Amino acid sequence: MKQDMENETTMEENQQLPLTYVSSSRAPLLSKDTDNRSPPEAAATRVVIFSTLVAISGSFVFGSSVGFSSPAESGMISDLRLTLAQYSVFGSILTIGAMIGAILSGRIADRFGRKGAMAFSELLCFVGCLAIVFAKVAWLLDTARLLIGIGIGILSYAVPVYVAEITPKNLRGVFTAAHQLMICCGVSIMWLIGTIIRWRILALIGTVPCILQLVGLLFIPESPRWLAKNSRWKECEDVLKYLRGRQANISLEATEIREYTESLQDLSETKFLDLFRKEYTRSLIVGVGLMVFQQFGGVNGIAFYASSIFESAGFSGRVGTLAMVSLQVPMTVVGTLLMDKSGRRPLLMDLQMWNTKAPSLALVGVLMFSASFSLGMGGVPWVIMSEIFPINVKGLAGSLVTVVNWLGSWIVSFAFNFLMSWSSPGTFFIFCVICGSTVMFVAILVPETKGRTLEEIQASMTLGR
Repeated sequence: MKQDMENETTMEENQQLPLTYVSSSRAPLLSKDTDNRSPPEAAATRVVIFSTLVAISGSFVFGSSVGFSSPAESGMISDLRLTLAQYSVFGSILTIGAMIGAILSGRIADRFGRKGAMAFSELLCFVGCLAIVFAKVAWLLDTARLLIGIGIGILSYAVPVYVAEITPKNLRGVFTAAHQLMICCGVSIMWLIGTIIRWRILALIGTVPCILQLVGLLFIPESPRWLAKNSRWKECEDVLKYLRGRQANISLEATEIREYTESLQDLSETKFLDLFRKEYTRSLIVGVGLMVFQQFGGVNGIAFYASSIFESAGFSGRVGTLAMVSLQVPMTVVGTLLMDKSGRRPLLMDLQMWNTKAPSLALVGVLMFSASFSLGMGGVPWVIMSEIFPINVKGLAGSLVTVVNWLGSWIVSFAFNFLMSWSSPGTFFIFCVICGSTVMFVAILVPETKGRTLEEIQASMTLGR
């Protein structure tokens, strides 16, 4: 009887225990419902807004680099007497560089910090843009474009991760989605001004956001979670206080970050094969799967060859391209604003159903596809990628996911013309099936991350909940 009473007392005490992170031999576990210990919702302080603006200026560099080759094509071929093959190498080598940058991005961001990774990438982009301005031979153009590719490959990982790690949970979606918005703005602005100015001046303009970010990085804090990962606890708390405001109570958030990070420090240094362990399986499938569906839905084939698609359908290529630009930016803004309202999953699922209508009419279909992609599938995978991986594998996992994205981009852009020459209806039917499959994938595997801290999301993914 005495033993039974002691057991009942112990059970009652355990039911009253607060949330704590406990360490297993492999991954952190949550012992109680995370909602009871979650940090309160926070307002967007000036520091968070400014830091995000500095970070996503790198996203603008990303977009302007991608958008440069299309308006510059005729001028560069004429001025430098390039062959079509030489210009094709110049255009496509950006993707090769981006894959190299993506491979390096996680390690660089883990070793030198998120700010260090962004600074290094901007130096590469700045040097590359200047080299294009003064280049007179094809090999120098290709080298410059390769450097820019490596730079934006690093930026494509470092920017969303940094923004996700500095913003409060209730604002993380909209702030991280601004990464995709600025990419879209960069592409659109290059398309528009590239029609009225010469390509060397266009390349020179590309150095401006590089300089802005390099200067801005001097005035923004490092990611508090990166500081915690490197056991710089005092700096982590100081940065959190700076980000949330001097009057804010950061004790819950700081404690949650510290407990979760400490639970990971007993683990041995992560190697690439460790990503495929059971506890990381769901995170890896979700991160890689979203990037595969994003790219193989056909977005880059349509974006790169939109003019020829419109012309083959009897429309003006320039009118069609301007129509795409006029839709992409507003729809990306709407998607950004909805990120923390509707959640990630509805944006992914509902809008992919719209995408499946793309083959119906050339103009209406492509515009609907472009608009719906900008609203959901364009930005949400990057938001989720920045949220789901634990800090001990985030570098390697983020690199792998980013490489998959760029590899998919290259495959689709390379194969698109061949597929179209085989069968235009068949090509869009394939994209249609992939977009429809995305809905099932999201419904079954992708978690809703709206309104949850990074530590809550990552622990629940590890537990498979």
